[in-house]
Amino acid sequence: MSDLWLHPSLILLAGALLLPLVPASLRRGWLLAVPALTFLRILLMSRGTFGEVHFLQFHLVFGRVDALSNVFGYIMGLMCIVGSLYGLHVKRAVEHVAAWTYVAGSLGAIYAGDFVTLFLFWELMALSSVFLIWFRGREESLAAGYRYLLVHMAGGVALLAGIMLHYQATKSMAFVALDVKAPTMATYLIMIGFILNAAVPPLHAWLPDAYGEATFNGSVFLCAFTTKTAVYALCRGLPGMQILVVLGVIMALYGVVYAVLENDSRRLLAYHIVSQVGYMVAGVGLGTELAINGACAHAFAHILYKGLLFMGCGSVLHMTGKSKFTELGGLYSRMPWTFLFTLIGGLSISAFPLFSGFVSKSMIVQAGFEDHKLWAAFLLMLASAGTFLHTGLKVPYFIWFGKNHCSKETWERAAEPPWNMMAAMAITSFLCIFIGCYTPYLYRMLPHPVHYEPYTAYHVSETLQVLLFTGLGFFLLLKKLEPEAKISLDLDWPYRMGGRAFLWLARKPIQGLDNLVGEIYSAGGIAPLMASARLSAVFDNKVIDGAVDGYVASFRHLGGRPRTA
Repeated sequence: MSDLWLHPSLILLAGALLLPLVPASLRRGWLLAVPALTFLRILLMSRGTFGEVHFLQFHLVFGRVDALSNVFGYIMGLMCIVGSLYGLHVKRAVEHVAAWTYVAGSLGAIYAGDFVTLFLFWELMALSSVFLIWFRGREESLAAGYRYLLVHMAGGVALLAGIMLHYQATKSMAFVALDVKAPTMATYLIMIGFILNAAVPPLHAWLPDAYGEATFNGSVFLCAFTTKTAVYALCRGLPGMQILVVLGVIMALYGVVYAVLENDSRRLLAYHIVSQVGYMVAGVGLGTELAINGACAHAFAHILYKGLLFMGCGSVLHMTGKSKFTELGGLYSRMPWTFLFTLIGGLSISAFPLFSGFVSKSMIVQAGFEDHKLWAAFLLMLASAGTFLHTGLKVPYFIWFGKNHCSKETWERAAEPPWNMMAAMAITSFLCIFIGCYTPYLYRMLPHPVHYEPYTAYHVSETLQVLLFTGLGFFLLLKKLEPEAKISLDLDWPYRMGGRAFLWLARKPIQGLDNLVGEIYSAGGIAPLMASARLSAVFDNKVIDGAVDGYVASFRHLGGRPRTA
């Protein structure tokens, strides 16, 4: 083992372990001090390889600090501070413990220098983050959490299988760039493990399903870490893999289309995570220095503006108990500052000039043009227009200015959130504007030298034309864009229905047959088989008809009628 090296994750894990023992009077200070110390540790780490451990035949590296890991570690440490500040008033200590453990898993994966360490922290992220969904306490949250966990365990199995095949072929566990020019089965399995966490269709439906059901502060952490850790892993392990360009463009458009149909504000934001991460995945697939810089820069900017948007909609949920457009509206007079902060997040994600998305998203589009993939660059520009339509306009308008659908109770509860939530949104809003105005702050952190100027007359005018015509279209088609209280079926439907069908099969015919065989064995012969009432119970038409009726009812509940909660 090398000399002692303090991993940033250890600070968070130790802080989480001790948090329940901290007196209530000191807890708020602890909730701010531990993330601040973690961020300070990230800032003070020198570049190099640290925390090397020889275990069995493996050479484990817990600390690989370089330009690529630093840019992701920096923003995730910063977001941990902001997220902890936002949820400062949450009294349930275990919720903070889960959030910090989740961030520790993300930082551990980012600084991992080998696949074993990466996998251990990768699974820690999944196991700890699910509690941020369950802690909301609704029946829907419990079900969404189980689906989230099962999907991520399946992704973990694929990743582990790829790692084992890679080790068998190379005798090395070093987490380095794989050979994407001649990919093997190991390469594809590792890619599947990564892109599932990145929410690449058709492996994406867990994200809106889970993030829309998380606690108001849990969703702020969730939106920042899992998908961006996956983007880091793709940048590290699979730069230049061409299929990622296609998948990334599909993501960018797919998320926008489903946001059109969404009635729940946080599910809409979740679909736009799919869309925005699509830009990053496409950038990794392009693989050029400009594209990788763009993927890293957009991940950095995305963590801030998407966190800000989830804070804004989370504040509305926290104060009113509602998150659906058809149950809100007209809240500007009740929550004007929350509106302003959310609007800043919407302008940032839409890549409006002077906001963070403008200086990061355009790098990926420009890389597409320079790499002569014009179809990808133009489609990504199209997706940007859809982003402004729904996140930049639909979310602020239908919550704060649209027709008032609030019940009397909702309207009376509506008010600005506690000071700590306001402070977290104000800090993040400042950073979104600061990054957009002072590009060296972000560009100096990127892994490759930056030779890109976003503020050219052509780029600014082109962007403004797209966005302003999109805004005009929104108001001209306002009645067509009115939210409806319906559920849109997505690609989670097969495993939702398949799971129910498998459960029925296991509980009814298979269990019945097992019981029957057991009785026959106990009776000592086959004679009881002919007289057994269980035989008819297993295969009775009434049983089968009842199961079919239940299956159809489940289908109707999922996709055929308006939501009621």
